Amino acid sequence: MAVALTVAFALFSLFSCASSSSGDNSTLMEAYGISEPQTAGTYLDRGILFASRGEYDQAITDYTQAIRLDPNSATVYNNRGIAYGSKGNYDEAIADFTQAIRLDPNDATVYNNRGNVYGSKGNYDEAIADFTQAIRLDPNDVTAYYGRGDAYRYKGNYEQAITDYTEVIRLVPNYAETYNNRGIVYGSKGNYDEAIADFTQAIRLDPNSASAYNNRGVVYANKGNYDQAIADFETALQINPNHPYAKDNLEQTRR
Repeated sequence: MAVALTVAFALFSLFSCASSSSGDNSTLMEAYGISEPQTAGTYLDRGILFASRGEYDQAITDYTQAIRLDPNSATVYNNRGIAYGSKGNYDEAIADFTQAIRLDPNDATVYNNRGNVYGSKGNYDEAIADFTQAIRLDPNDVTAYYGRGDAYRYKGNYEQAITDYTEVIRLVPNYAETYNNRGIVYGSKGNYDEAIADFTQAIRLDPNSASAYNNRGVVYANKGNYDQAIADFETALQINPNHPYAKDNLEQTRR
């Protein structure tokens, strides 16, 4: 029986971004005193505000102006890289993160950001190198372990992925998605009991995780426990009727 495990690469490691849930841009700019920026710092602040609202083109314009006024600011290059990455402009993002690293080689966050973009491009070796450097700079960097675990998983280096996910669990034991991802790796290795245990823990931590129910259903199906698999696929669809795999998995299991 064909099966499908859901996977997702880590998100950008955003930082120092202002946010607001209401108000139009002009009012927000006036409130922050940055409606007409004059310095690199105020262009940076306004760019962060634009980025927090998903207005990445405007953010990039302001970050670029800030760079013109202060070309040695690693923070501005990092933030513009985040904006480029959020738009899917990965090469531009990598260039900005690389420049930020040249200016400040000791910021683990920038290595994480560049690693995530390399991962999004499928350049897993480069991603692993960046996440490893972030860990050297900050041995308790959860984001780096998580991202490196994802990169190892996509490369098929399952033992290394399990090691990194396990470290994330040690550092942050209540994050459901790490159990879900480690369960995917166990399932890919054929370690079904360990996979079920991880998916079950993910469900305990996040009872609305359709992905964890779907993934546990896949493993139950592979073990021949079809009733339990069907129950999990049905629950996944109750949580998310548009889940990309659960419907097909349910139909295949019922045949």
